[in-house]
Amino acid sequence: MNILVLGGGGREHALAWAIKQNPKCDRLIVAPGNPGIAAIAECADLDILDRASVVTFCEENAIDFVVIGPEAPLAAGVADATRGAGILTFGPSAAAARIEASKAFTKELCAACGAPTARHARFTEAAPARAYIREQGAPIVVKADGLAAGKGVVVAETVDQALAAVDDMLGGAFGAAGAEVVIEEFMAGEEASFFVLTDGTTCLAIGTAQDHKRVGEGDTGPNTGGMGAYSPAPVLTEAIAAQALARIVQPCVDELARRGTPYQGVIYAGLMIADGEARLVEFNARFGDPEAQVLMMRLGAQALDLMLACAEGRLADAQVSWAEDHALCVVLAARGYPGTPETGSAIGGLDALPEDSRHMVFHAGTASRDGRLVAAGGRVLGVTARGDSLAEARARAYGLVDRIDWPGGFCRRDIGWRAL
Repeated sequence: MNILVLGGGGREHALAWAIKQNPKCDRLIVAPGNPGIAAIAECADLDILDRASVVTFCEENAIDFVVIGPEAPLAAGVADATRGAGILTFGPSAAAARIEASKAFTKELCAACGAPTARHARFTEAAPARAYIREQGAPIVVKADGLAAGKGVVVAETVDQALAAVDDMLGGAFGAAGAEVVIEEFMAGEEASFFVLTDGTTCLAIGTAQDHKRVGEGDTGPNTGGMGAYSPAPVLTEAIAAQALARIVQPCVDELARRGTPYQGVIYAGLMIADGEARLVEFNARFGDPEAQVLMMRLGAQALDLMLACAEGRLADAQVSWAEDHALCVVLAARGYPGTPETGSAIGGLDALPEDSRHMVFHAGTASRDGRLVAAGGRVLGVTARGDSLAEARARAYGLVDRIDWPGGFCRRDIGWRAL
């Protein structure tokens, strides 16, 4: 098969790495890709938000299967365009991808099917939002309704922090994404990520992970797109996963189908778990980053088979084969992140690191300049390892981190601390 992966971050590097291992993959193209991806696949200069350009590229390159990595092309309707052109596609329609593109939509969806989630209110103006916050008190959670690259959520520990977040969001800090805010009750517990494939009818759980959103050790400081992850997440037991599938994911999938907007692709359910019960924090319409790195390390070549079964409506006959192993990813970020990252610094030492089924450095925000690899974003590398235990995976991952020569980067040294 000729396969096109859309995206150029760590998630797409991990997807490409897993797809490449499957003998069904003949030609692999990633658009736009990055220097790490270029070592295993062809990279193409393509505007992945331009539906017509993506379709034309697929036709000119005889693409058999399109895998859409990031949320932006999903929200832009790229999956609608490729499917409309008769190209097999992994990823939901724009209408179904609203589960991520609009937090208010997801709340309404949960209300319609009875899926457990946080109490909330929606606002487009600051004055009533501020009044609601004062009435509810803190801690409280303020979210930009739209896509804000993982940064549009403030867990406010004080009323003043929540008021400032409302002013920022409705004041334009996140552009159109913050034109509406959703204010939620603070849910206590432990958060974990649950990944489910669905073809619009059947739902198949494919793994669990736990992300580390805060920039500082011990889960302190501002939220980021993710500073590391591990899989599986012990807090998401088989019983809780079954409960989340039955009470949250499947009812929402059924409700989307009932509305005439069936969902096909991966659903990433962020769950808050307390007292043996799961409630929905948020849905994402794609694999997480850095969760994709640990999931793909564990799934390997079967990831392509599962995505094909999903796209072809064959999930009822599919199953996941898990090894009894663990994977852990440490994100190396540029200094200044999650504020303004310091880009352009040289990164060395990667050529001497192993790249195999137990050790991989996935590129997220890198570029090649004058023959050198440099930082070109906030989260730059996803240093990932597998082991028979989480402690072994963690030791391997940090062993790789310590061999990377990048004074301009930093990482958390406590990834996996909750489980360990």
